[in-house]
Formats: sequence, structure tokens, C-alpha cells
Amino acid sequence: MSVSLECKKVKRTGFLPAFIGGGILAAAVPVANMAVRSEMYLNQPGSPIQILLGANWQMMSMLNVLLAVAGACLLYHTEYADNAMQKMKSLPIRESSIFLGKAVLTIFMSLFVLVIEAGAVTFCSYRWFELGSGFWGELCKCFGYSFLLMLPCIILSLLISEACKNMWVSLGVGVVCVFTATILPTTNFSLSLFPFAMPFQIFAGTDITQSTHYICGTVIELAVCGLAQLILVKVRRSFE
Repeated sequence: MSVSLECKKVKRTGFLPAFIGGGILAAAVPVANMAVRSEMYLNQPGSPIQILLGANWQMMSMLNVLLAVAGACLLYHTEYADNAMQKMKSLPIRESSIFLGKAVLTIFMSLFVLVIEAGAVTFCSYRWFELGSGFWGELCKCFGYSFLLMLPCIILSLLISEACKNMWVSLGVGVVCVFTATILPTTNFSLSLFPFAMPFQIFAGTDITQSTHYICGTVIELAVCGLAQLILVKVRRSFE
């Protein structure tokens, strides 16, 4: 019920156009790069997916993270505008269910964006490389891995937006976190576990053990964010 309610709410916002437009923009990055500088990548060693993601994923993942931040801000702005959240509290609806509905919607739209990007990588691989026998399996693994690493970023973005009633504050915090993630050294595993930095990781060409550690980190961060959301709701109620 909460997910369907959230879908009705976003019709009055730019949530859906933002994700659709952002997904198309991110998908255009590898296509434009290959169209202009294909000679730089055609002779590189590795699979087509590894070459394409290695050259373009940093920009694509930054757009993905910015979409998650902007989407979370838009979803909670509709709740805090005109005291809508206070009116929702008078209904027999738990705040955690509202958060869950927004999380499911944002996760689904992020998955939609990744599907568009996977289609762009497939097109580039077909146009400028050769589709090997293991192409589809590698494609699913790479983007499935990217989807998992996006989850902590999405949940934390929603948690920040829930905590800040002013949309510009939550947006500012999110943007600062994104650009902080871009300057963190990728060789430091502990720092790369920062939720906004994890989506920049690539599965192709990465050691399986390291990928497993990132997946375990994702599960732990999701559990911590879920617990933090419950604590936030109880603390806020005690001060209202």
C-alpha cells in the first residue's frame, strides 16, 4: 500500500523525469566516449565490459549517486511541505512504512537507470567490440554488483532527507558526501566502504575476495542504516 501511495505522490514532482533523464544521460557517456575516442580503447586488453566500465564508470556512477540524492530530497520534500508529515502522523501509518515505501521506489528507479546503462554498454560492445560467449553473464554480474553497492547510498540519502526538514540542507549534505567520495583514495579499503563511495567500485577485473568484502560491507551498512532510521523516529517523537 505504501509503495502505491508513494507512486501517486511522485506524480506531482520531478522524480520520475529526473531518473529517466539522468539514466539516459549516464547511458550516453560510454556511447559518446566511444564515438569520439574509440581508437583509444579498441586495442586495450580485457573484455569489452571491463574496458568500457573502466573508462566510463566513474562518471556514470557519479550521476547515479547524484540521482539517488536528488530523488531522496524530492520524496521527503513532498512530506515536509505544508506540514504534510504531521498530517500523515495522525493517520494509522507508521513512519517506518513511509520510509520503506520511499526506499522501494527509489531502489526500483535506480535499477531502471542501471538497466538503461547496461543497454548502452551492450550497444557499445556490439558496435565496437565482439560479444563473446560469456558476455551476458559478465554483464549481469557487473550491473548486479553495482546495484547491490548502490543500496547503502540510497538508504543513507533517504535517512538524511528524513532527518532534515529543509530540502536544501539534505541536498547540500548529499552533494558534499558525493564529492567527498570522489576524493577518497580508492586503494584504502576502509575509506572506500563509505556508502557514497561504494557505487564507484567495478566488478569486472576485481578480485573475488575483495568483491565479497564489499558485499558484506553492504549488508552491514544496510543493517546500520535501518537501525538508525528506527532510532531517528523514536528520538524525534520524544522531542515533539
